[in-house]
Amino acid sequence: MTKRLESKHKIDRRLGVNLWGRAKSPLNRRDYRPGQHGQRRAKPSDYGTQLLAKQRLRGYYGNVGERQFHRYYEEAIRRKGDSSENMVQLLERRLDAVIYRMKFAITVFAARQLVNHGHVLVNGKRVNIPSYQVRENDVIELRERARKMTVILLAAELGERDVPDYMNVDHKAMKGTFLRTPKLEEVPYPVQMEPNLVIEYYSR
Repeated sequence: MTKRLESKHKIDRRLGVNLWGRAKSPLNRRDYRPGQHGQRRAKPSDYGTQLLAKQRLRGYYGNVGERQFHRYYEEAIRRKGDSSENMVQLLERRLDAVIYRMKFAITVFAARQLVNHGHVLVNGKRVNIPSYQVRENDVIELRERARKMTVILLAAELGERDVPDYMNVDHKAMKGTFLRTPKLEEVPYPVQMEPNLVIEYYSR
């Protein structure tokens, strides 16, 4: 499990984007990087641009560990087809990402905690591994005890984002189906992601 000791929203200012599109992001008040020289706008190098793209994509999915994130890259280039498309598909099939997309949790960090604490069933079986790869037509549901949690009920009513078309969700039953693996253009990122630059970063 990835530990985040600092405020989760500080990553927005560090990366210069409202990563999750949330109203409470500090970037909405101060749209520059933190620190003494945060307001300087230096043009990044090619390496810097690739690194930033990697940090944004990795951060968006709850700051996935670097070693694990690199394994996604290795699997993406091993598979047939577009490597950047493959990488996003692997990330979107993570169980914590699916829980977040289904609006069972307000943040991807809360989704990860929900999985870690054993509140999630996949096809009727308890799964407590956030990186578990969900398959097409898998049924994901919350256990009875979790369905009544205030934070989960609030997440379902959240108007900041919608459930994407590649999932079917019943918020009354707190159950959903992962219909299919999405294409890159279908993934509802609030900011522009450039997985092709992530592939370039690791391919150096």
